[in-house]
This record gives sequence, structure tokens and C-alpha cells, in this order.
Amino acid sequence: MSALTFGLFYLVMFLVSSVFSALGQGGGVLYTPVQLFFGIGFHTAATTTLFLIMAMSFSATLVFRKAALVDWPLAIVLESSTTTGAFLGGLYSGHFSGKFLAYLFSGVIAVAAFFMVKRFDLKTICGDKPGGFYRWYRGVGLETYCVNLALALPVFFIAGAISGLVGVSGGILKVPMRVLLFGVPMNIAVGTSAFMVGLTATGGFAGHLAAGQFDWRIALALVPGIFLGTQIGSRTSVKVDKSKMKIFFGYFLAVLAAFLVIRTAPH
Repeated sequence: MSALTFGLFYLVMFLVSSVFSALGQGGGVLYTPVQLFFGIGFHTAATTTLFLIMAMSFSATLVFRKAALVDWPLAIVLESSTTTGAFLGGLYSGHFSGKFLAYLFSGVIAVAAFFMVKRFDLKTICGDKPGGFYRWYRGVGLETYCVNLALALPVFFIAGAISGLVGVSGGILKVPMRVLLFGVPMNIAVGTSAFMVGLTATGGFAGHLAAGQFDWRIALALVPGIFLGTQIGSRTSVKVDKSKMKIFFGYFLAVLAAFLVIRTAPH
């Protein structure tokens, strides 16, 4: 990769980190395709993406923690399930071809696009009576909501496994799931996701690392730009109309999913 090409590559990755951190997402849905576009192999790209998401999560969490928008207990409990799935997905990713993972990745992006564009009113009902191991009533600031753990734990495990396989943090799926299925307010879902994506990425990265799929030179070179871009994106998050941005990126991701399918399909 020439110096000019690498400079363009670096700029694109910086912009991705800036935009996606504003939505509490790791940016894996674009980090990996960008690397593929610049000629990096899928398995190496996926591992590098997870490493960068870890850096992005640390940077964004510093900002959202200060704004008191992170539900720490909820994040820890759900990530116990998600990170386990992510580790197993990353560990066994080598058993699947790059083409299969690319198609799976396209499917994940398409589903994410659907959930970001489509408006839903349905939410998981915890029931009127308090108590029960699966009913968890939460309160952060002035916001109150209830999370159905009987549904959340298996759903987030599956999301983690898919995330680990294809090298994303799962934030693009977990933010809509928290809002739509569990009634978590959007601002808290975004702030909590910024922390959670780092834990999910850590599990997936550990699995890929154990499988020997990491190029530390590319990853370390990109970290400063990713960290700075994330600071910019997360600091402007409170000023952004997230509903409009979600719809815009939903359509963008739909186009991206179609592009990946066309690019991967045999000609």
C-alpha cells in the first residue's frame, strides 16, 4: 500500500469512527468493508476491526460516563452473555471461508439497516408485578425502564457470536434491540452501547488472536486516528438528531450490504 493510498485509508477510518461513535456503535460494519476495499484479507480485517473497536469504546466511554448516560449494571450483565458468544465466534471463525463470512456480514448489515429504518412501537413487557429473576427494573437519572433478562441474555449471546464471527462489535444491532425490545431510552442505549461494544470486541478479538489472525502493525498505526475521531463523534452526540441519523445510515447500510454481496458473488 503506497503512502498516498494509506493516507486515504487512514482518513476514511477516521471519518467512520467519528460518525459511528455519535450513535454509540463501534463502526465495525464499515471498518471491515473499508479494509477489504483497500486489499486487506477478511480474517485480518475482522481482527483489526475488533482491536480498533476496543480503542473506540474506551475513548467514547470517557465522554458518555461524564454525561451519566451509561447503565453500568445492565452493560455488565448483558455483556457476560455477549462477550462469551463473541469469543466463541472469533475462535471458530477460521473454520469458515472468507466468502461465507462476507455473505454473513452482508446479512448482518441488511438486518441492521432494516431495524434502523423501520419504526416499531412494540416493546417487551415485563409484567405489572415486580420481582422474578427475569424482570429487571432499571433507573438511570430520571429515566425508568424494565429489561426482560429471559429474552435479553440469549438474544445478546447470539448477537455476540455473530459479531465475533464477522469482526464487528454488534452495536449496530444492540442499540435498536435495547430500544425496541427492552424500552431503554435512546440516549442511555447509545451511551451504554459505547461501553458494551468494547467488551464484545474484546471477546471476539481474543478468539481471533488465539487463531493467529492479527496484524499488529496495521492496528497500532490506526489507533491514534480512531481514538481522536471517536472523541469528536461522541462529544457531538448530544447535539445530533439521532432518529434522522439512524434512518440515513439505515439506507446507507442497505446499499453497503448490496455492494458486498455483488462484490463477493462469483462473476
